[in-house]
Amino acid sequence: MFSHSNRHAGSLPADGIHSIHGDRPLIMGILNVTPDSFSDGGKYSGLAAALQQVELMLSEGADMIDIGGESTRPGSEPVSANEQIERVVPVIKAIRQQWADNILISIDTTLSAVAKAALDAGADMINDVSGGRADAAILALAAATGAPIILMHSQGEPKTMQDSPHYDNVVEDVLSALDESINMALKAGVKKEAIAIDPGIGFGKRKQDNLDLLAHLDRLVATGFPVLLGTSRKRFMGTICAVNEPSELVTATAVTTALGVMAGVQMFRVHDVKENRQAADVAWAIKQSG
Repeated sequence: MFSHSNRHAGSLPADGIHSIHGDRPLIMGILNVTPDSFSDGGKYSGLAAALQQVELMLSEGADMIDIGGESTRPGSEPVSANEQIERVVPVIKAIRQQWADNILISIDTTLSAVAKAALDAGADMINDVSGGRADAAILALAAATGAPIILMHSQGEPKTMQDSPHYDNVVEDVLSALDESINMALKAGVKKEAIAIDPGIGFGKRKQDNLDLLAHLDRLVATGFPVLLGTSRKRFMGTICAVNEPSELVTATAVTTALGVMAGVQMFRVHDVKENRQAADVAWAIKQSG
């Protein structure tokens, strides 16, 4: 799946992170060290609370932890590189000190300066919701360090992305935009095996757009690049289930995880690790039997 050559390569198998559990789907636990994330803002901004949450997610079956210092919820304001670094680096260093190389860490940022500071502190990979478009230097950084990078599709900026999103054909449009991001990364020197893609559920998309993408996950899988799916507690599911609180969408999220596994998706970014680990494992067992 991914190969990696930075100083923390000991935490990654030589032939990529997907081989940690063979072909078993990977669960990425979300750790937002922000005051304003849509579902858990402020809960883990303190170091002790962040480490406690990491311990919980690992005990529940997380394969990796995705750490972000900037909320990208609809309507959110951008956060400077320095402020993101101040939020994420102490947490990454503390995780590395407590768990050494026995955990995979992803840095959720669109800025190369933040990604570099995170990698230097011990992160293993980059998760860029802009798909390399916000700061092209992040692609050069990934190439220079060998760090795997997840390229996500989004339409517009987080502050305004839900104002009036529009697609002629959301599946084709997202695939085309991701192809552009992939080509940008390859031209920057990122190796093909170090790239994963994410359709960006909820990022500049209407409810029907999200449903169409979920119905055609096999199209993303068919690209040959590992696919990350991030539906966790997203608002479009709340409109279907008549639920307002994101924390009440755990079951809904697990349903999309199971469907993703059956479609061939390899990674799932979630708030609720235990429930989605179970959903992924049962769906995987069924898929294997089939």
